[in-house]
Amino acid sequence: MAPDALSLNNVHAFYGDSHILHGVSFSLQPGGVLALLGRNGAGKTTCISTIIGFLKPRIGEISLFGEAIAGLSPERISHLGIGLVPQGRRIFPSLTVRENLIVARQRERTTSLPWNVDRIYDMFPRLRERHAQIAGTLSGGELQMLAIGRALMGNPRLLLLDEPSEGLAPLIVAEVGRTIRRLKAEGQSIVLVEQNLKLALEVADQAVILNTGRCTFAGNARDIHDNEELVAQNLGVFHAH
Repeated sequence: MAPDALSLNNVHAFYGDSHILHGVSFSLQPGGVLALLGRNGAGKTTCISTIIGFLKPRIGEISLFGEAIAGLSPERISHLGIGLVPQGRRIFPSLTVRENLIVARQRERTTSLPWNVDRIYDMFPRLRERHAQIAGTLSGGELQMLAIGRALMGNPRLLLLDEPSEGLAPLIVAEVGRTIRRLKAEGQSIVLVEQNLKLALEVADQAVILNTGRCTFAGNARDIHDNEELVAQNLGVFHAH
């Protein structure tokens, strides 16, 4: 049986003396989309930081397609095949769109269809139109496309998206949703941290809810749709059908 794309087992993480993640365990199937949900301060971004290696877990195991990665450097983890689209986009504002993509290029993996600048432009035609534009002058939606494109240039086996719809207009949020569905159709494994519950549940197969650093739900994303009590308790919003 193929190993999980990502697996966390009893992960505990601390900032200094503050115990943030308490025994977090979940796994993602290859080619699946997992929505990581929770209120602000629930531990979602800490969880992403621990997966990518910015924060080393005190206890617990993390594996990428069966390979142990807990405690490795972020550079090593990135080279093993994890791409991150960080919260707040964090592109290089003084470089052009094209330069932002090229600087992120990693050795093209031996996939049948590796990502390169032309493929990114095919996915995001607006970036092709803006290829010579200084990235700091782009709109919020264009910046988000560039941030996703930049992460894909590393040809990741697993893509981490941290709050991709944050601060974007509804039309652009819908475009982010279409992008995620298209990547999923191509077999890209994705972990999506998202406050927009509607978007998250539209694109995800699996879902994990964190509440004060503990997993309060891990299972099929569809099961959250119908459980308003779970949503109200853990996310503080009522989910309209």
